[in-house]
Amino acid sequence: MEANFFDRVYAVARQIPYGKVTSYGAIAKAIGSGRSARMVGYAMNACGGRDDVPAHRVVNRKGLLTGKHHFDGTNLMQQLLESEGVEVVDNQIVDFEKHFWQPEIQK
Repeated sequence: MEANFFDRVYAVARQIPYGKVTSYGAIAKAIGSGRSARMVGYAMNACGGRDDVPAHRVVNRKGLLTGKHHFDGTNLMQQLLESEGVEVVDNQIVDFEKHFWQPEIQK
């Protein structure tokens, strides 16, 4: 996995608006690298400690907080989302479609 791929993932993640979320697959599609959603997940997991990448806004395609165990603290991912007005119940975003942000295809 080249650093360029991770950089492209992070560039899209930085564009996710406050109070919105997107999915690993949507980022993979946006960067058009032919890489899978799982590869985007690896990139997001590797960005721990980077305050410039809002990793808490990236969830799975059903709105589940599948990456929550990569955050410090028991419910930090959920707390960060809730501080932005995104309701989470049982590790799933309520009204996922309302909060979903579709990234533009990158050139």
